[in-house]
Amino acid sequence: MGATSGAVWGRAEQQDFRSRVRGTLLGTAVGDALGAPADTLSLAGIRAAHGPDGLLDLADAHGRRGAVTHHTQLTLFTVDGLIRAQVRRDTGAWHPPTDLHRAYRRWAATQTDWGPDERRKDDGWLAREEWLYARREPTRALLLGLGDDVMGTLERPKNPGDPGPEAVARSAPFGLLVGWEPQLVVQLSVECAAQTHGHPLAALSAGAYAVIVHGLARGDSLDGAVRAALDLLAARPGHQPVTDALRRALDAVRQGVPGPDRVAELTGDGSADGLLAVAVYCALVGHDVRHGLCLAVNQSGPSAAAGALTGGLLGALHGETALPPAWLAELEGRPTMLELADDFAMEMTQGPALHGPAGSSPGWLARYPRA
Repeated sequence: MGATSGAVWGRAEQQDFRSRVRGTLLGTAVGDALGAPADTLSLAGIRAAHGPDGLLDLADAHGRRGAVTHHTQLTLFTVDGLIRAQVRRDTGAWHPPTDLHRAYRRWAATQTDWGPDERRKDDGWLAREEWLYARREPTRALLLGLGDDVMGTLERPKNPGDPGPEAVARSAPFGLLVGWEPQLVVQLSVECAAQTHGHPLAALSAGAYAVIVHGLARGDSLDGAVRAALDLLAARPGHQPVTDALRRALDAVRQGVPGPDRVAELTGDGSADGLLAVAVYCALVGHDVRHGLCLAVNQSGPSAAAGALTGGLLGALHGETALPPAWLAELEGRPTMLELADDFAMEMTQGPALHGPAGSSPGWLARYPRA
């Protein structure tokens, strides 16, 4: 598939890709929303609040059922940044990490402003979605990393001591760049992770997660996508903790009936590599999407991140129709997510018809300005 090269896509290919893009974004959000009420609770606390079997359905968080957290917010701005990068490519200004940093700074503005500022005409449509201005307990690393115009890089990363999972949890959209070579997907996601989480565990886990999603979006099995990621990561310095975590996830699949104890072992201290392992494990052993997500969020670690990561994998693997419809019906921001997913799919499959030498769509450039 030549998504970034302007190659012609067949109708069936386009439909399959759009379903996987929708599945990835909605799956990330549904898992995030499922885990949000449990995010600060221990497993014992989850059972005390939601019954002996734990959290098995959407529950109230942030004043409503189906509320998402900063994980979903930043995932949407990742998509926005990737579309803007493609549009800006026509100008010769081709540096995706810069475009992603601008997108993440637009998210940072939502965490300090009361609502959209009509004076900022170059912000595009996503930054004018009022529901995204809700502050959903963003971590200190996110706020510090995106608190000024200085972009963190691999040479000078932001928060180099923070191994948390937040950068991984926004990285699924990089995997949807199906026209890119896998090693470039890893590189871009690692570079963009360093904008807030410069610790090698966090950055390489983000790269690993993105390239697993990339394999799924191209039609690979989850086991096959993970094994391909292991081979690809082996060439990168400092990969061992992350590849060890992925191998533990694969090994755990063969170690008896899935349950919270196995999830707790994989989660460890809640760092990025542990949450990556949990997501892979739960997506592999879940009887269906609902079971995999419930297994991921019923734990003492970061439940929302675990749910978001697991949901992103399952959505990319199965497409949108596999996601629980009752949960989608209550999901905060679903119309925005569907609109953004379809825009991304259209940009990646038909970008030259929207902007290019033959002419540009004024409406598209208003939605995704080149500035």
